[in-house]
Amino acid sequence: MSKKAIKPSLKNPFAPPEKVEFNIPGEISRATGGYEVAMKEGHDLIQRPIKSVSIDQIEKQHFKKRMTVWERIRVLTEMEPNILFQNWGKNLDGASLVTGILNIHGRDVAVYGHDFTVRAGSMDATNGNKLARLFQMAGEKGIPLIGMNDSAGAFVPAGVGGLDGYAEAFTALRKISGVVPSIMCMFGFNAGGGSYLPRQGSFVIQPKDTFFGLTGPGVVKSVLGEDVTPEDLGGPKVHGLSGVADLTVEDEVGALRAAVMLLNYLPDNNSVMAPFQETSDPLDRKTWEINTLLKKAFNSPTGFNTPFDVSIIIQQICDHGDYFEMQPDRARNAVTAFGRLGGNVVGFVANNSAVDSGQIDVDAAYKIARFNRFCNIYNIPIIFMEDTTGFLPGREQEARGIVQAGRAMLDSIVDIRTPRILLILRNAYGGAYASYNNYPTGADLVLALPTTRLAVMGPAGKEFVYKDELRKLRTAVTERVKRGILERIEAGVKEDSARNDAEKEAADWLKAQEAELNLRYEKELMNPKEALSLGSISSLVMPTDLRKVLGENLNFFLRHYKASPMQAVQREFH
Repeated sequence: MSKKAIKPSLKNPFAPPEKVEFNIPGEISRATGGYEVAMKEGHDLIQRPIKSVSIDQIEKQHFKKRMTVWERIRVLTEMEPNILFQNWGKNLDGASLVTGILNIHGRDVAVYGHDFTVRAGSMDATNGNKLARLFQMAGEKGIPLIGMNDSAGAFVPAGVGGLDGYAEAFTALRKISGVVPSIMCMFGFNAGGGSYLPRQGSFVIQPKDTFFGLTGPGVVKSVLGEDVTPEDLGGPKVHGLSGVADLTVEDEVGALRAAVMLLNYLPDNNSVMAPFQETSDPLDRKTWEINTLLKKAFNSPTGFNTPFDVSIIIQQICDHGDYFEMQPDRARNAVTAFGRLGGNVVGFVANNSAVDSGQIDVDAAYKIARFNRFCNIYNIPIIFMEDTTGFLPGREQEARGIVQAGRAMLDSIVDIRTPRILLILRNAYGGAYASYNNYPTGADLVLALPTTRLAVMGPAGKEFVYKDELRKLRTAVTERVKRGILERIEAGVKEDSARNDAEKEAADWLKAQEAELNLRYEKELMNPKEALSLGSISSLVMPTDLRKVLGENLNFFLRHYKASPMQAVQREFH
C-alpha cells in the first residue's frame, strides 16, 4: 500500500471553515446579488498577494533563514500596517513589492519591502512607479523611510520596463535625500539596481549570510574568470570595512531592531529636531569613571603616550550611558555615534587613540565627513572630541588620496550650521588640529581637559624649537667619544673595546639629554596654557564635570537654534 504524500499547509485542520460574511451585523440574510459578488471579489483581491503564495515558497524563505515581507513588517511594529498602492495585476504585476505606512513608537514611517515569495521580489515597471510614489509621499509629508531589500533585480520578462522602474525609483529617492532620513535593510541576495537603490539611503544595515553588490559571483566568474564567494564579494565583512554598510548585524531580526533603534535618534525630516526624550539621569552627574580612566592611563609607565578607548568617555557623558555607534567596523581610529545628553540627540565625533594613536587616515576622514554631513542636514548638534597626533603619513595614504579625504573632512566641518562643541582630550597637533572644528573653522565653543597637549608639532617639534642646542649636543658627542676612547686606552683597555664602550656611553648621554629636552618641550609648549591665553580654547574643564559642562552649554546653544532645512549651497565634498 503506497503512502500518500503529505503536503504542508498553513491551514489548521481543526479550525472551522473560514467564511467571510458581507452582511451588516444583525441583518437578516437574504438572497445575494451583484453587490455581494463584488464584495467577495474585492476581498479576494485584497488578500491575493498573501493568500496566493504557496506554502512551499514560504518554506523556502524560512529554510534560508529569511522571513517573508509580512513577517518583517510585524517585527517593525505591532500596529496594523496601512498598505498602500495595492496595484497587483492579473499576473501579480507589482505584488513582488509591498509599500505602506507603519506606526512605529507613535511615528509615521514609510516602508517598502520586496516579497521574495512572488517573482523573487523582482522589479517590474509597476513596482518602480509604486516606489517612486511612496518616496514622493514620504518627502511631501516629511516622514522617515525604511526599506527592506530582498530582490533578484529587474524582472526579465518585463523587458526594459523593469529597468525604467528602477530608474524611476532611483530618481525619486535621490530627490528626497536630505529631506527625510532613510534606513535600508539588506536581506537575501541583491545585485545591480537592488544595490544602487538602497545605498542611496542615509544608512544601510546588513545581516550575516546576505549579499549585495554591483554584480554577483556568477558574472565575476564569466567576465574575469575569478572564483569568489558571495561573502568575499559583497558580504557584511566586506561592506562593513568599506563603509558601504553602516551597520552589520547577526540576522534579520537584529537588522530590523537596529533600524528601529536608529530611528529613535533621527528626526522625521530636515525641518525639525530629533525627538527629545525625558531622562532621569541628572545633567550634573559627576563623571568619576572618566577621571579614573585618564588617571590610570597617564600615570602608567608610558605616561601621556598611553592609548585609551574614547568610547568609554562617550558612554559616561550620554544619558544612562546609552549611545549608538555608526560604522563601528570601519576606521576604528575614529568613533562616530549618536547619543543623548539631557534628553537631546547629539552626534559624537571622536579620535580614538586606542587604534593607530587616533591618527586620521583616508577611511577615518571619509567616515567623519559622511557623519558630519548627515548631522548638519538634519539639525543634529555635534560634540567633537580631539585626541590625535595628526594625519597618518606614508606613501599608501598619499596614493589613496589622503589630501582629498582630509579636505572632505575639513569641508564638512566648515559647512556645519548646527550647534557644535570641541572638547580637546589630549593631543591636538598641526594640521589635524587646524581642520578639526576649532574656533576658526566655526566651533561655537572649544573646551579642553587639563591633560591637553596642543602644539604645532608633537615631541618631534623639539628639533625646530631647540635646534641650536641639539646641534651643540650632537657635535659634542664626537668629542665625548674621542675623550672616552683615550681614557679607556690609558686605563689599559684594548682599542676596539674602548671604542665600543665610549660610543655607547656617548649615545646614552645624548639620549638622556634629548629626553630632558622632550620634557622641557612638553612643559613649555605642549600644554593648554598658550592656547588658553590666545583664546583658542575658551576654558578648561575637569574630567569629573564633563557631562555637566557639555550638557549645559549644549542646552544653551539649542535654545537659540531654530531647526530648518539647509538654505545654502550644497557643496560637493567627495
